[in-house]
Amino acid sequence: MIAHLVFVILALVSIAIFSWKLSSIVKQIKLGRPTNRTDRVGERIKTMLLVAFGQKKMFNRPIPAILHFIFYVAFIITQIELIEVFIDGFTGSHRFFYEAGLGPFYTFVISSIEVLSVLTFIATLIFFARRNLIKIPRFTSSDLNGWARNDANLILLFELLLIIFIFMMNGADEADKIWRSNVGYGFAVSQYLGPLFFGRINNENILHIISSIGWWGHLVMVFVFLNYLPYSKHLHILFAFPNTYFSNLNAKGKFNNMESVEAEVKLMLDPSADPYAAAPTTEAPQRFGAKDVQDLSWKQLLDAYSCTECGRCTSVCPANQTGKLLSPRKIMMDTRDRLSEIGSNNFDLNDGKSLLGDYITPEELWACTSCNACVQECPVNIDPLSIIVDLRRYLVMEESKVPTELTGMLTNIENNGAPWQFSPADRMKWTEEN
Repeated sequence: MIAHLVFVILALVSIAIFSWKLSSIVKQIKLGRPTNRTDRVGERIKTMLLVAFGQKKMFNRPIPAILHFIFYVAFIITQIELIEVFIDGFTGSHRFFYEAGLGPFYTFVISSIEVLSVLTFIATLIFFARRNLIKIPRFTSSDLNGWARNDANLILLFELLLIIFIFMMNGADEADKIWRSNVGYGFAVSQYLGPLFFGRINNENILHIISSIGWWGHLVMVFVFLNYLPYSKHLHILFAFPNTYFSNLNAKGKFNNMESVEAEVKLMLDPSADPYAAAPTTEAPQRFGAKDVQDLSWKQLLDAYSCTECGRCTSVCPANQTGKLLSPRKIMMDTRDRLSEIGSNNFDLNDGKSLLGDYITPEELWACTSCNACVQECPVNIDPLSIIVDLRRYLVMEESKVPTELTGMLTNIENNGAPWQFSPADRMKWTEEN
């Protein structure tokens, strides 16, 4: 009864804390400006199925894609065992599905989970080596210094512990069943590991204790991971699916115009329009571009919380490759950190800080070539370029801060209708040279 009560309390408290933190994140995302992503439903569903469920863009790099796919499939399949753990915890039973008469089918399912767990264990070690021994450049760059690098390693450690506890539970149960009836469950891996590690223990109580340690260890790791998830890059496990559904389906390179500016330009270009006919408004004018996270759209904020920190965007960024300060991954991480800071400060938007300046510098923004390589490469369809463009738009239109290299070009466009410093009437003179 005490164990049953402890389980119920742990489960309810863990789920409540997770729900509270997740609701705070959703509230943070809702700080963003509205944007319409409800059109083209069929295309959106197809995009989500291919990119999120099917891991389509991951396979641009086959080796990490296969390793990640093992993680992905194992995570989905092991939820079956987790359901049984919860049922056992709430009812006080042990291996509820097996006792319910599923027999060989149950053994097949658990065996599949064990095989996937072994593959996941191997994949985890490879991922750990890629980050800490081989030191692949995109995992060792300066934008991952500090918590981001520790976060990735901590998740890998959680995964190893979870797998160890699963095999401790299954192995002890196999040894116990063999000791009692000479026939085990027949699980694919534990039927060998159980006798190997616990076969010499001819005491039912000790085997039950070892199995219970594995069961509780598995459960505690699940609850720890559940409540660690909102603070980790692995929140993409949940957010990747809505994020890909709400992807920008327009052609890459198509920038969105501000409605207020577009309306003014159309008014000026329409000779029959009456500029004084517009109805007066008492609303505060919309900020041009973005200075802080509340100036971005909710989709851009969802992008920030969906970032996997894989660094593929930064690894293909031409500015970053040539030594510029820009890292598209850092843009997303900074946006998420700023948003999280506002959430932890009771959503105080007047704390004297802003995304532009305190987190992201103009030097980073102007290094961007707007090539969309980062957008193309992202495995969950995140769009760092849209944030960069909105922040640059604020610098230009609100603060009139433009790099000197661009000032001459903009002046020429304004005066001559082209980037070149000569009159439009002289554009065809080159043809007269022959």
